[in-house]
Amino acid sequence: MGSKVTPTVEGGLIAALTVILSLAAIYLPIIGAFVEFFCAIPIVVLTVRQGFKFGASAVAVSFVLLLMFSGPILAVRMTLSFGLCGLVLGQCLNRGLSAVKCFIPVLIMGFFAQIVSVAMLSIISGVDVVEQDMKLVRESFTQSFEIYESMGVDPQVINQTKEIVEPIVQLIAVLTPIILFGVALINTVGTYILSKWIFQKLRMKFAEPMPPFAQWRFSTVFLYIAAFSALGLYWGQTRQISVLYFIAFNALVFAMIVGLTQGLSLLSFLADKYNVSKFVRRIVFVILILNIFFLQVVAVTGLFDMLFDYRKHLKDS
Repeated sequence: MGSKVTPTVEGGLIAALTVILSLAAIYLPIIGAFVEFFCAIPIVVLTVRQGFKFGASAVAVSFVLLLMFSGPILAVRMTLSFGLCGLVLGQCLNRGLSAVKCFIPVLIMGFFAQIVSVAMLSIISGVDVVEQDMKLVRESFTQSFEIYESMGVDPQVINQTKEIVEPIVQLIAVLTPIILFGVALINTVGTYILSKWIFQKLRMKFAEPMPPFAQWRFSTVFLYIAAFSALGLYWGQTRQISVLYFIAFNALVFAMIVGLTQGLSLLSFLADKYNVSKFVRRIVFVILILNIFFLQVVAVTGLFDMLFDYRKHLKDS
């Protein structure tokens, strides 16, 4: 007679598997970056199979084990970024939520994990992590410029390049929250896609498919965020209010990214409506990506599409 694995035993095995995958993601070069996307999947499967309680217990056990093997910073990062994200995704699947309602909470948790990880590293090390990273970037550019000088490159060209590089470094520092959000987005997309693939292999029910890209629409809230952020950016810059400038700049970039997504979705709708070939679509998208002005136009169009819903009028025409 075959013996059925109890939820407790399965939870222990899942916790051990999660720790192994997390340690591999931390310590294996190159491959570790890919392994990271698998770290949340065991927790997702356990939560769907055995419920939230056993999923949460496995996350707690894996956190304790990671504390022993990798230290507090990496343990917190891996547990928040993948353990809790897997728990959230599993619970959303348990409730039968739609694909979008499953994706958004996981993305929020992933973004929260990135912020907490950076904050913890700054507190424990006693050093501003962002400023330290920018210092390393500047030093790497300085070393590169010294190499170019030794190769006989015109000093005037090097000085011009230095003038271009410094504003870029400062911009990266200001946009740290957006960068962290981008990392969270990549992790969430990877976890979601791989979870769906694993569920299909295990013949387990997953969330309904995402709507076609041509049908993606976002709330008008993002249009208002962009408008108020632009106002806040002006006030922060003209009145030297650095905190307001920092918040408004990041909020505006975030809103523009959402607007760009909806603008590209609108273009996909138009391409479908007028039967544009895939080859032509790819050329158009490449041109857009390579031209910052066109990207801004598409982003602004996407923001106004949230208010006017151009697709509704185009369907009627």
